Amino acid sequence: MINARHAFLPSGPWSAEGLWIPEGPGKWSRPLRFLAQGRGWVELMRMSPGARLGLHRHTGEIHALNLQGQRRLCTGEVVGPGGYVHESGGNVDWWEAVGDEELILFVVVNGTVEYLQPGGGVARTITTADRIADHERHARESGAVPQDLREPA
Repeated sequence: MINARHAFLPSGPWSAEGLWIPEGPGKWSRPLRFLAQGRGWVELMRMSPGARLGLHRHTGEIHALNLQGQRRLCTGEVVGPGGYVHESGGNVDWWEAVGDEELILFVVVNGTVEYLQPGGGVARTITTADRIADHERHARESGAVPQDLREPA
């Protein structure tokens, strides 16, 4: 028996500007799926060489697969195309895009992301609801209809 409970997003070039949500200098995201009950999200993340993802903590597991470009982790490892990084819940880190090519990651975020102040306090928390709101805002501002990326409950 076939169970056809799946979601399909048509392919498009990774460079298609309208699909990418600007998130700051040299950083964009392209949501692929928002997990039910606020559990997290799946996205493509794109960063220009030299862009840095500041100090942050994850409340759940993170899975990140490099599709293009390179990034240097705060521990010094350089992750290139095809490289995979798993981060456990509670992990605190930062990293940066390096090299000559834009970095594109496939990322599965479970839980929330907490950006930290120098003293360790939480400066900003990003939740699934925040990512949905960003997606809907970007679609409105660019004149597009937002895709329904929510996982059924």
